[in-house]
Amino acid sequence: MTEPNKASAPLKTSAFKIPGEGSSLVISVVTLLSLLGLWALTTSMGWIKPLFLPSPQAVFTQFYEYITGTANDKPLWEHFVASMLRVFGAFLLASLVAIPVGIAMGMSRVWRGIFDPPIELYRPLPPLAYLPLIIIWFGIDELPKVLLIFLSCFAPLAMAARSGMRSASQEQMNAAYSMGASYAQVIRHVVLPAALPEILVGMRVAIGFGWSTLVAAEMVAANVGLGQMVLNASNFLRTDIVIMGIIVIGIVAYGFDLLMRVIERRLVPWKGKM
Repeated sequence: MTEPNKASAPLKTSAFKIPGEGSSLVISVVTLLSLLGLWALTTSMGWIKPLFLPSPQAVFTQFYEYITGTANDKPLWEHFVASMLRVFGAFLLASLVAIPVGIAMGMSRVWRGIFDPPIELYRPLPPLAYLPLIIIWFGIDELPKVLLIFLSCFAPLAMAARSGMRSASQEQMNAAYSMGASYAQVIRHVVLPAALPEILVGMRVAIGFGWSTLVAAEMVAANVGLGQMVLNASNFLRTDIVIMGIIVIGIVAYGFDLLMRVIERRLVPWKGKM
């Protein structure tokens, strides 16, 4: 018998598959439920003192009291609205400024030479490092709070926009020029669409930095806000309120990240399919 021709054997192209959104969602739900169950088991068995890790029931009780306004503090919606205005106000302002700066840095060596040194100098610094200087310069009103969050969002937005401007291939730009497109049309219809995926990723990263800077920003003489609520509770060793505030901040940040994913799928449906 003659051996079959190995070259004619069909190739197995389905050996590696990327998991869908449905399976990832199921795994995420199972993971969260497992962590919640482990948390409840740990506290019910008394393995960790309530001072260090309160039970889920205690955290939910504080959440209910803050929601209904029966807590010995401002209601949760006041803290929530104040933090939302600070974070998203600073984020929108940073987007309006940093994205054009990043685009200019990606298009021109002159602009890159102007903006690259200050961005790279302050980008690795934690917000608490330059918080005292911001207080000395701008006082303790709302401006330093918004400015601190603005600076934490600015660098990732600018760097993402700068990196995205290099995503368009030279062949795509040459093809547009060969069809009679002007320089402005190439930037608008070729370069910017190619840069949009990285800009959206930069926005997701930036809002994460903004929420992580919230507690530091509300250290500046704030009397309302989620970060201030967490900070004030920590001074009185109210770990249940601290964990409740952390969970609320995390849920809001995660919700915005999900929203950005939906926007990303609508604006750049080709991402990951090339």
